[in-house]
Amino acid sequence: MSISFKSSRIQNWDKTITTIPTKRFITDSFKNWRGMQESGGRRIKRCLYLDQNSVRFLNQDDIERLHDFRLLDSYLTVKQSELLSWNSQLDEEERLPVNSRQLTNLGTFRAYVENYLRENQDIRKDMTLLVRQMAPTADGLPLELYCFTNTTAWASYEAIQSDIFDHLLAILPEFGLRVFQHPSGADMRTLRLPPAQ
Repeated sequence: MSISFKSSRIQNWDKTITTIPTKRFITDSFKNWRGMQESGGRRIKRCLYLDQNSVRFLNQDDIERLHDFRLLDSYLTVKQSELLSWNSQLDEEERLPVNSRQLTNLGTFRAYVENYLRENQDIRKDMTLLVRQMAPTADGLPLELYCFTNTTAWASYEAIQSDIFDHLLAILPEFGLRVFQHPSGADMRTLRLPPAQ
């Protein structure tokens, strides 16, 4: 880095050199990658956009099947006990499904993702790890993963992030959930319109 009265030359992370007018250091913001490199972890902050129409309550068959998932067995046992305790306090007429607490496929998937990340050897356990539901949008319901890889190397980071999302996209149907995406040409071909008269 070299700084003069009128401009500054900065070496970027990819070894390119950028010349910036010195006054822009006061008016603009810049990313400094040094903190990321010194921490030893690189942040993953990405969303899966889920189709809100696929969110539903789990039935007993779903729950029994999901107990076979090693990452969910403990969660389901604790959650079922909590819900049973809560629902047992309701009066007989209040025990309708609409008044009771129940497991959902989305909440259970969220627990699965968090446990999956906690067991992933490429994810830092000593840094922030969140799986959170964001506000719904016209493009679906965002489920955000926020965690840090145990490496700052770009290629390794991208491979770790891709492996995580490959797995989550592949296992999503096991929870009865769908990814939201806008219709494509292939979707339009499957529509059967009545013949024109």
